[in-house]
Amino acid sequence: MDDELITERRSVAFPQVFGYLRHVTGGLARHAALVDCLAEYCRQHELTLGGVFTDRDPAVAVHSPAFVGLLDALELPDSYGALVPALSHLGPQRVVAERKRQITATSARLIVVRTVGPAQAPVPSPDAGSDHQCKGVRDVRS
Repeated sequence: MDDELITERRSVAFPQVFGYLRHVTGGLARHAALVDCLAEYCRQHELTLGGVFTDRDPAVAVHSPAFVGLLDALELPDSYGALVPALSHLGPQRVVAERKRQITATSARLIVVRTVGPAQAPVPSPDAGSDHQCKGVRDVRS
């Protein structure tokens, strides 16, 4: 008899995603809540959170250090996608389209945890999950 474990009992690597946050206001507790939100989403959707890149500078440049780090991570061979709590984390509307283009240029998926918020219109996103809400985390619009 073969003592090797069956597939369902072996450790399986889930697709690896990298989080991106634009966290300009709020303290460490808010940042921790946002990271927890990303981690919980990954757990529920069988994804591996490989890391979280955070921009803290209020000035938004398309090529900020954290966003460039995210793009570098998305170029890794086992990278599946970028994960954000809401599209507003990519920056103001004038920056969002360019950042989305840069993410998809890496062949990675853009996964948006929360696509509908209290003051937002629905944003179609083929890779977004259902209207998953991060409890205790409100998005700060730019």
